[in-house]
Amino acid sequence: MSPACRIRSQPRSASSASGRNSPWVSEIRPRIMAPAYPAAPARNGSAFVARPAMCEHGPSGNHLMKRETFQHRLPDGTQACVHRWLPARARAVVQIVHGMAEHGARYERYAQALTGAGFAVYAQDLPGHGRSVRNADELGHFADQDGWARTLSAINGVRALAEQELQRLPHFMFGHSMGSFLLQDYVVEHGRDLAGAVFSATSGDLGPLRVIGLNLLRVEAAWFGGRHRSALAEMLTFKDFNRRFRPARTPFDWLSRDPAEVDLYVRDSRCGFRCSAALWISLMEMGGRLGDQGRLARIPKDLPVLVIAGSDDPACQGEKGPRALESHYRKAGLGEVAVRIWDGGRHELLNDLCRDEVTAELLGWFGQKLDS
Repeated sequence: MSPACRIRSQPRSASSASGRNSPWVSEIRPRIMAPAYPAAPARNGSAFVARPAMCEHGPSGNHLMKRETFQHRLPDGTQACVHRWLPARARAVVQIVHGMAEHGARYERYAQALTGAGFAVYAQDLPGHGRSVRNADELGHFADQDGWARTLSAINGVRALAEQELQRLPHFMFGHSMGSFLLQDYVVEHGRDLAGAVFSATSGDLGPLRVIGLNLLRVEAAWFGGRHRSALAEMLTFKDFNRRFRPARTPFDWLSRDPAEVDLYVRDSRCGFRCSAALWISLMEMGGRLGDQGRLARIPKDLPVLVIAGSDDPACQGEKGPRALESHYRKAGLGEVAVRIWDGGRHELLNDLCRDEVTAELLGWFGQKLDS
């Protein structure tokens, strides 16, 4: 087990249990195995060379879990790379929406823990990310037009796939970082019939500098084009986040306190790239809608919500951003909203020193919602 992080804040949910250190820790204690990262895509000049779909059992020889990576054709004709982990008998589905400049295969360890507890897991590579990228020009870019909406459609397409394959089992969504902001929009239009939503490293307020940054990015895009890989956005976000951990060993120390996990990210050719000005603009524009109560009123009032973050995550300003989102949802009338903050945790709680405790909490929460 990894060193524990003290949980600063208890969940603010009427359905929470009492008299225990954690109301959601499941009785199931799955073996959490080391991640197996697929090899980087072969390159032919500047283009990625497609590789065939992969179908294999778990890397530790767990023949009760089937892991596949394949290309799925979406309704709009585009392709999404999907990583799928299936237990011998699934009782529910967890769909993972990853963050910026990463990919779905990075959630291998978390997916194996979930399958060990009976959850099927679907984690797609979002447009412009991972194996959904057809050539180098697409890397870090959603689309030339309506990129945010197209990405939401892609997420919904993978949900439809899971529902078709698994006979509409209870369906949970887990969104991390940029994926959590996509999920905030997703539950507005598609939250009905979800069993629950988990927002990791998220925020309900991007701060007063959001408008300034957005205007600068629009100027950058007007000058260089929407596909331009934005050094400006990188300077205003990732590089600024990392300055808070000086002296930093790598440009990505802000992600995790575990040097080995940071090194895995740095060595992964599908991580850490610059994203396009257009993608950043769509994210910043979405940030202006976070507290719109007219929009939030469309979220089902009975949707169970869990917000998790590290106290030292600069991207969501520690506890401030998650609490802002909690406030928005409570004002919108949602009845089940809980927030968990891990002291000392950084941006990627599933890859931080407290990852085993975080995973156990999540398994317990999913299990509780299934049983309630």
